[in-house]
Amino acid sequence: MKKINQSIFQRYWNPYVVLAIAGILSAVYFGLTSTVWAVTGEFTRLGGDILKLFGVDISGWAYYDMVHLKGTTWSRPDGWIVWGMFVGALVMVLLSNSFKIRRPQQKRRYVQGLIGGIVAGFGARLALGCNLAAFFTGVPQFSFHSWIFIVATGIGTFFGAKLTKTRWWKGKPTLTRGSGKPAPAKARVIQPYIGGAIAIVYLALTVYFFVTGQKLLGLGALFGLAFGILIERGQICFTSAFRDLFLVGRSVMAKAIILGMAVSSIVTIIVISVYGLTPITQIAALSTFIGGALFGFGIVMASGCETGMMYRLMEGQVLFLPVFAGNVIGATILAYAWDHLGVYDTLVKSGAKVNLLDSLGPVGAIAATLAMLAVLYGLTVYREKQYHRKIVLAKGAKQHAN
Repeated sequence: MKKINQSIFQRYWNPYVVLAIAGILSAVYFGLTSTVWAVTGEFTRLGGDILKLFGVDISGWAYYDMVHLKGTTWSRPDGWIVWGMFVGALVMVLLSNSFKIRRPQQKRRYVQGLIGGIVAGFGARLALGCNLAAFFTGVPQFSFHSWIFIVATGIGTFFGAKLTKTRWWKGKPTLTRGSGKPAPAKARVIQPYIGGAIAIVYLALTVYFFVTGQKLLGLGALFGLAFGILIERGQICFTSAFRDLFLVGRSVMAKAIILGMAVSSIVTIIVISVYGLTPITQIAALSTFIGGALFGFGIVMASGCETGMMYRLMEGQVLFLPVFAGNVIGATILAYAWDHLGVYDTLVKSGAKVNLLDSLGPVGAIAATLAMLAVLYGLTVYREKQYHRKIVLAKGAKQHAN
């Protein structure tokens, strides 16, 4: 029993396994609801809800019509996906006895996180998706805009990584663990009980949704919980996948994400074929590239993407409060700029929805997708080897000089 407990709660799970499971679950969720695992669309709606709360008339904003702003975040399945992810991550943090308030040592990290969140939120919604809907769940939908988004995000992350190496950015060490004092023993012991209680209440709420005929809310709550558990236990962060590859040649997360997308693509095409579903396709346009680049740059500034931000915030890392707020603010700014500042006419209108299933057929679509992912995997391995080769050569040159 002790070994099982340690395996589940005291050790992080293998990211390859976690992302493969996430890929399967996202395909199943699509099969059950005809929608995908996504978060920034709900961030945009949440921004609209807040504006309405303060009396702002958003009835004429075209973007909110497009993303179907109806009801409240509590009456939308996408809302429960988001809150379920927060709850799932929090429950696992508490059950593993690892919640602790952590504050950045430098106050400017809050500003950097807020700005990064705004840039990332704006970019994600400009591209009509984030690291999920335009990346992890976008590729398995065979939407060509995801291919553009991946390239653009890589470019944006590359320049973001360059920024983090500058003297202005580095400053002093980023984080300290609260006051540096150990957490009181009682507070640590009680965490698993609190986590268990939250889990029971949340599952009871999920059952209530199903019993009362609110199936979509129930599915959103259930799958959100599952995704939250997975991202926390696997420490799934798309920012670290790109950033660490550029900065320290670490490729585990990037390769695991690619594997997860491959698994999801295979399961998704089976789901589409069996149930005759229409894949979700977004516009491929200049906005996709610009939005992806901004997103990539922003998530490095913020020190985390949407998934990374969510589980780190639940771990007690205060920095990610302004990152979360920034994401909502950036998405809301884009919603305003969409028609009021001419963003749609300038960057989006000339684009088109391109789906590989329509262009290449089922066999061609899955073959092209898996080939693209294989190329990404190869480039990832190449970058990892290139980085470590430079390290070895640098050490050899230093030893020779001595």
